[in-house]
Amino acid sequence: MTTPVWKKILKYTLRSLEVIGITLLALLITVYGAGLIITRGPSVNAKKLFVLSMNETSAAKWVPALFLSKDEIKGITDNRVTAADQGDVVIDTSLIKPDKNNDKDEEIEENTPTYDSGDNLFIPDESDVFEETPEYDNVIVADDGVTIVEIKGSTYSGEMMIIDDPARVFVATLDAYGPEAHGLTLDQFIYKYDAIGGTNAGGFYDPNGEGNGGTPDGLVIGNSKILWGGEDKVHYCVIGFDEDNILHVGNFSGKMALYRKLVSAVSFAPGPLLVVNGKAMNETGELGGGLNPRTAIGQRADGAILLLVVDGRQTHSLGATYDDLVDIMLEFGAVNAANLDGGSSTRMHYKGERMNQCASMLGQRGLPNAILIKKKEG
Repeated sequence: MTTPVWKKILKYTLRSLEVIGITLLALLITVYGAGLIITRGPSVNAKKLFVLSMNETSAAKWVPALFLSKDEIKGITDNRVTAADQGDVVIDTSLIKPDKNNDKDEEIEENTPTYDSGDNLFIPDESDVFEETPEYDNVIVADDGVTIVEIKGSTYSGEMMIIDDPARVFVATLDAYGPEAHGLTLDQFIYKYDAIGGTNAGGFYDPNGEGNGGTPDGLVIGNSKILWGGEDKVHYCVIGFDEDNILHVGNFSGKMALYRKLVSAVSFAPGPLLVVNGKAMNETGELGGGLNPRTAIGQRADGAILLLVVDGRQTHSLGATYDDLVDIMLEFGAVNAANLDGGSSTRMHYKGERMNQCASMLGQRGLPNAILIKKKEG
């Protein structure tokens, strides 16, 4: 008697499901076993990187709890340095001279206020500040006043974009912010502002990785007006540009940002600050952080803006720590630099092309703001 077709289909379907189930079970056992080896093995550093890497995600913070107690996790995450731990810093604007050939240099030095010295303020000698334009290896793009260099480390790969003229770099914002607002993708920001490229920027409310980018988690300034965050609250890891196209990084209120004449600004509360007045912010101890995708911004002494993206959570690039970012920024001559929002938001686009491999499996995310580059005049 011939077996009915439906029985054959059912038979093969059940076998297929059985194979899939066994494969998934084996995969789960393998992953769980790897987690046990990492968290219970002899390497303290591997355990720390695992916990910090998971803790910095929006959707996978719960994973370390599968292997470690709350106290063990807290003991690791509490040691992570954030911008809030770094205290007050004041940018010495005289260290940045965007146009060495005009008459503003002397004026800037004369009008720069003096500050009481403190643990977090460092004024380097001229020899400590990056002066000469370097020649780079692994150049991907070199045109229109923009250079993009491929970078590589033991656990990461990424791209550094150098924009010679800081006047071309600005913060792009939404028309409105709040629960009813929706962020724009990086491509949409570039199209809206008729820019040639840029990166993601500040952080946003993102519960379980499902935020739409419409609600920033800190300060946003555009056209010298506070668009989000208020005047009096102190915001951590603010990055902004003043009227002279000098990048400011630090922890301060909206009112202080306006006092410092910031035309545009964003913030990423966890930070941390990476380099301040030529001083590496990890000189007295590691900044930490896990291996994750990163975005950061810096400025050289000649005014050139540094936009950095590092791939992460991928086979070709696990990601970078904050100390890795410090090393990269110093290598490229940053006088001031800070970490921005990373993870699945980390993106760099230039002239219609995606320059990095984003960790997001769902495509571009909605963002509350972006750092963009204007088209070159003339």
